[in-house]
Amino acid sequence: MANETTASSYVGRVGQRRQVVLPKALCDEIGLAEGDFVEVSAKGGLMLVKPKRLVDTDDTLTPAEAKKVRSAMKQVREGKARPWSTVKRELDL
Repeated sequence: MANETTASSYVGRVGQRRQVVLPKALCDEIGLAEGDFVEVSAKGGLMLVKPKRLVDTDDTLTPAEAKKVRSAMKQVREGKARPWSTVKRELDL
């Protein structure tokens, strides 16, 4: 016997302005909530709808910034970090 994966089947509706209404049970099953983004594509006569997480490029680190964060996290794990209040006092700020 082959390893079978059962797919859920739901019926949605295309509205007047081509808006697709997804059934609540489907959204619950795949973890979609109101306001979430989806990627829509066509393949072999089928429409594929996939949850999509958008990332703001301003919120991502450059490779140099990521290296600094990794270095800082390593120092924290090794107990080499000090509270800002101590550093501030030492610098007389």
